[in-house]
Amino acid sequence: MAKRARSATGWLRLGALLATSALLLSGCFGDAADPSASPPAETAAPRPVGASAAPVGIAFSPLRGTGAEWSAMQHPSIAVKIDDHELARPQIALNRTDLVFEELVEGGLTRYVAVWHSDVPDEVGPVRSIRPMDPDIISPLGGIVAYSGGQEQFVAMMQAAPVVNIVFDYDDTGLFTRADDRPGPHDVILAASEAVARHPELPPPPVQFAYGSADPLADPTFAATTTSAIAQTFSDERAPSWDWDAGTSTWLRSQEGLADTEASGERVRAVNVVTMRVGIDWSYGEVPRTVMVGSGEAWVSAAGRTAHGTWSKDAPDAPIVLTSDSGDALRLAPGNTWIELVPTTGSVSFAP
Repeated sequence: MAKRARSATGWLRLGALLATSALLLSGCFGDAADPSASPPAETAAPRPVGASAAPVGIAFSPLRGTGAEWSAMQHPSIAVKIDDHELARPQIALNRTDLVFEELVEGGLTRYVAVWHSDVPDEVGPVRSIRPMDPDIISPLGGIVAYSGGQEQFVAMMQAAPVVNIVFDYDDTGLFTRADDRPGPHDVILAASEAVARHPELPPPPVQFAYGSADPLADPTFAATTTSAIAQTFSDERAPSWDWDAGTSTWLRSQEGLADTEASGERVRAVNVVTMRVGIDWSYGEVPRTVMVGSGEAWVSAAGRTAHGTWSKDAPDAPIVLTSDSGDALRLAPGNTWIELVPTTGSVSFAP
């Protein structure tokens, strides 16, 4: 009789363990598909990883949709204005970003809002100045923004946003340096990991996009088309493009027909490329302001496919919502994402 009781107790313990595992998996993948969800809380009964007996909470990277240790995600993201002038290339650590937004600036050039959270490098750069659309891009992330300065009115707009501002022009803490091997003004480098470490009080960023499988557009309802290359024209000066590389399951980036590489020597790459057609507000004179609050045409390119849909953003601090033509959420593959904010005066094309 005692033996049967012990057996029953064992089955109850096994059932509890399976239930706990189901909850862990649900927290790891289910919430990632919901852009309104916050990163999951640490589990009550985390499982040990590898040979270590120390329990580790199971979570996911809110800006990549990839699996991660809960404790490793408990810090803010840092968004940095990165220069894309020819003399600023190659940039530092672009392949370690979670998100990169490419935006039109004056003279037909572009700059990046590069966001690091799941893998924050020691150094990033070159860092440049803020622009009027940046508060609308960065506010949904919270956390930290770093830039070199900018027009007084644009700096005031950024400082009014719900993020911690770190500004080269006002910094006396040693977070910024000038690189001897780069020409000015394309030489400002940020100690990114140190900047994040100085703000342990800030929470991790909320989820920004919906994530699916490694091939998130395979469902026929998305009507996704096979894509080998993406071409985007911002202006006469800027024409980035992407080629699908099945060997690495990533899009490889070029600029004006030349392979784009980062300072490590690696080709710049992305798991997802989101292309958004956006309006441009010229009320600031020669400085274009990308209109981020509103809606427009969009494409999601992942796993060698592209699906058409729309983007929408309801408020400056609201995330971008991507919706397919069938009305379903356009999901991204787990991994890093580039968001190309192509003006409606520019062009976009996709090669099969």
